[in-house]
Amino acid sequence: VQLQAYGGGLVQAGGSLRLSCTASERTVRNSAMAWFRQAPGKEREFVAFITWSGVNTVYADPVKGRFTISRDIAKNTVYLQMNSLKPEDTAVYYCAATKTPAIVAEMYDYWGQGTQVTVSS
Repeated sequence: VQLQAYGGGLVQAGGSLRLSCTASERTVRNSAMAWFRQAPGKEREFVAFITWSGVNTVYADPVKGRFTISRDIAKNTVYLQMNSLKPEDTAVYYCAATKTPAIVAEMYDYWGQGTQVTVSS
């Protein structure tokens, strides 16, 4: 397993969760890392990405101001801090790695197994 996502769970609306994704050093070296999510019956959608340096981040409009992506290069780990969660944030969240930062899933070479986030109203 090259990417391992964890930290999901059940939370009430307005609450917070922090997702983590660990990877092998070989997988993430010089790679941008991203989070995507997929709700039941919907397409997988982009959430956020962070470049290798950590200097640049991009967020999908629905999560701007609520979610924060960050990474610890020394630990080969990327995080997604999710605040002010809404029921519409309910989905399986996937982390992914790419040498070419992008907001489309097709550009990502490595994927984690996904972690379920459920937000109750």
